[in-house]
Amino acid sequence: MSVEEQIREIEEELKKTPYNKATQKHIGKQKAKLAKFRAEQAKQSAGKGGLGYGIRKRGDATVLLVGLPSVGKSTLLNQITSADSRVAEYEFTTLKVVPGMLEYRGAKIQVLDVPGLIEGAASGKGRGKEVISVIRIADLVVFLADARKPEQAEMMKNELHQAGLRLDQSPPDIKVKRRDRGGLQITMPKKMGVDKEVIISVLNEFGVYNAEITIREKATLDQIVDAMARNLKYVPSLVVYNKADLVDWDERKGLDISAKDGKGIDTFKEAVWGKLNLMRVYLKRIGRSADMKEPMIVKRDSTVKDVGEKIHRVFVEHFKHARIWGPSAQFEGQIVGMNFRLRDGDIVEFHMD
Repeated sequence: MSVEEQIREIEEELKKTPYNKATQKHIGKQKAKLAKFRAEQAKQSAGKGGLGYGIRKRGDATVLLVGLPSVGKSTLLNQITSADSRVAEYEFTTLKVVPGMLEYRGAKIQVLDVPGLIEGAASGKGRGKEVISVIRIADLVVFLADARKPEQAEMMKNELHQAGLRLDQSPPDIKVKRRDRGGLQITMPKKMGVDKEVIISVLNEFGVYNAEITIREKATLDQIVDAMARNLKYVPSLVVYNKADLVDWDERKGLDISAKDGKGIDTFKEAVWGKLNLMRVYLKRIGRSADMKEPMIVKRDSTVKDVGEKIHRVFVEHFKHARIWGPSAQFEGQIVGMNFRLRDGDIVEFHMD
C-alpha cells in the first residue's frame, strides 16, 4: 500500500470515529500515524526536486500568492510589482513561479506567483506537491479567492494544513528531552483536556519511550501531535477576495480588491506590511545626519542588538552604547543599551569602544 493510500485510509477512519473519552487514545495514535505518513510524503516530494528548493529568497521578506487557477494572481502581481506575469482568461496560465518585488515603506518584499492551487493539492493533484514546496519558504501566505466564491479560501487553508503548514499559529510550548532510560516523565498543566495515557500513546507512536516531557500550556491533542512532527512550517496568512467589483457591497467578506481595476491595492499593501510584522529603523553616524532615505528593515520589537547584528557582528562585539531618536526615545539622543526595544521610525547611532 502506498503512502498516499495509507493517508487516505487513516483520514477516512478518523472521519468515522467520534471523539470522546473512550476513543481519545485510539484517535491520538491514528493522528500520530497520519503525521508520520505526511512527513514521509513531504520527504518523497522533496526528493523529486520540488520547486521550492530552487528558488532563492530575496529582499526583506517573501510573500506567496496562492489561489485557484484564473483567480487573478498574475494580475495582482503586475499591479503591485514590476513583474511581467503573463495574464489570460483561462486555467493554468501560470506554469512556473513568477517573481516580482514590491517596494513599500522602504522595504523590498519579494512576491511569488505560484501555479494555481486546487483541491487535492496536498496529495499531489494539479502539481500540488511542487506548489506546496514553494509555499514552505514563505514569510507570509496570501490566499487570493474569488469574491463570488469565498469558500475557496477555506479549501486552500485545509490543503495547506494537510501538507504540514500551520497558519497563524505559534509552535506549542512543549519540550521533549530524550534520555536512554527511565520511561516517560510528563509535566503538564492541570485540567489539560488530554489524558496522560493518550499523550503516552502519541509519544510511543513516534518512537519515544524514554524522555522528559514538559508541556507549559494547555494543549490540544492536535498540538501534541504537531509538537512531535518535524515537518511543520508555521507561517502567517492573509485572505484577500479579488473581483470584488462583481459582487454587491453586502456580500463582501473582508479585504476586498479588484486587481483588474487597481481598487483596494493600497489597503492590500498595508495589510501585507502588518502581517509581515516589519518595521523601519534609520541609521545615523556620529556627527552626521541620519540616512532617512534607506531604512533598515527588521522585525517589529527588535532590539538595538538585533539591528547591530544585522549590520555586522562587530557592532555587537565592540558595543559601548547607542543613542536613539524617534518614537521610542524619552528625549532626543537618549543613551540606551543593547537590549533596548525599538519602534518603527527610530533613528539609531552606535557608539563603539
